Amino acid sequence: MNLEAQAKPQLNTSSAWERLCDAWYPAWVVLRREIWDTLRDWRIVVPIVILVIGFPFLANFAAKRGLAFVNQYGASLIIERLLPFLMLVVGFFPSSFSLVIALETFVGEQERRSLESLLATPLTDLQLYVGKLLAATIPPVLASYLGMVTYLLLMGFTLDWWPPLSLLLVSMALSTVQSLVMVSGAVIVSSQSTSVRAANLLASFIIIPMAFLLQAEAGLLLFADYAVLWLIALCLVVVNVLLIRLGIRVFNREQLLGRDIDQLNLKHALRVFWEAAWPRNGLKALYTREIPATIRGMRPELLITVVVILAGGLAVGMWGMQRFPLPVEAFSLAEIESLETIGSMVTQSGLLESFSPWAIFLNNIRALLLAAGGALLSMGILALLLLMAPVAIIVYIVGQIGGIGFNPWLFLVVTVLPHGIVELPAAILATAQAVRMGDVILSPPEEGGGIDGILREIGHFVKLFASVVLPLLLLAAWIEARITPHLLLNFLGG
Repeated sequence: MNLEAQAKPQLNTSSAWERLCDAWYPAWVVLRREIWDTLRDWRIVVPIVILVIGFPFLANFAAKRGLAFVNQYGASLIIERLLPFLMLVVGFFPSSFSLVIALETFVGEQERRSLESLLATPLTDLQLYVGKLLAATIPPVLASYLGMVTYLLLMGFTLDWWPPLSLLLVSMALSTVQSLVMVSGAVIVSSQSTSVRAANLLASFIIIPMAFLLQAEAGLLLFADYAVLWLIALCLVVVNVLLIRLGIRVFNREQLLGRDIDQLNLKHALRVFWEAAWPRNGLKALYTREIPATIRGMRPELLITVVVILAGGLAVGMWGMQRFPLPVEAFSLAEIESLETIGSMVTQSGLLESFSPWAIFLNNIRALLLAAGGALLSMGILALLLLMAPVAIIVYIVGQIGGIGFNPWLFLVVTVLPHGIVELPAAILATAQAVRMGDVILSPPEEGGGIDGILREIGHFVKLFASVVLPLLLLAAWIEARITPHLLLNFLGG
């Protein structure tokens, strides 16, 4: 009796595993077919193999020449810190050029007239998309690994340079997640494009941000800051999950077959934007009904924004305070004797052209609009990071103030609270709506996403920005330029 009871869960587990295998077997068939088609096309394989094998030799040659040059001046540390960056570049280039495989997944089939027969199979949309995604992901990732291993062997045997385990792991992780993000984005572009030419043009929106990220990673590698690199890898994992989720949600085989050419209907686009941006029933209804309804509709984004900028800004600021403490001489508070001194110090720092309400107002507008534009390109992530940065700086500076004999809490109340109590809510509202603009990209058209959804949320952003954010920013700028300096002088005067 006991044996039978123990055997039943095993049978159920086996049955569940078999059902899972049966459900995903069609995706495996698509994966196997796609990889075989890729490997037998010499026009794709030969350039990638040449790039994967040849580029490590080029990087090794550059590293040897660079090391020989800097050794003449005793600056070998610089080139040694750049050797890991070359490893990242070696892993990045094969995956970037392998995007042609990802861009061909759906739109290439459509141009070759082979998409109809593939979509006529009894595959679900999920099985077809996952199979295509895996087929486009595996070759670039393997090419990146092969290039990095070739580079490591060359560097080890020619320059006797072997990276530490922590550096090797973070480099492999970054190369993997960067390849995954680029391929996931390219598959979405392929599923939503009507020609290979259009897909190749849209791929620049994938390559360019990743190239900028690679430059940022070079700076972190120069300072051997591996903790931030792991954080970047984690953020890229989140972005990749969001891209896969977006691709699965917006993929529809009927739309893929029924779409012949992309059409830009400017009249319809302007109408959707205008209906969302313009107050429909006057100013009274704008402030009593429309703005409250807009704010209620973005409550999840407001919660995410508040948590990220406060918790993230506090964590980053405290980390910087412990990792990069400033010397006492860096705080020249004793030199602040008048309003003119404060204005000259601000202008000399390069943060503002002049310490005036108008200059502060324009700078805040520029920052929030830049965050809104970044939100559209990063699904809201850049908007959160750009608002988290000043919070982290404030935490960093206030924490350092306590080390020179001032009360940090009183310093915060005097220098930040007067205008921050007005400026921070305005920035949170603008950032939350910017995050919503990025979030709507993850929704299919039938659920409020698509081009109409993006234009609608941009219209809501314009309406919220013009009616609420701009007046608050103007008031905050006036307080910051006219009231906060007097409070700071009284604080310093004891």
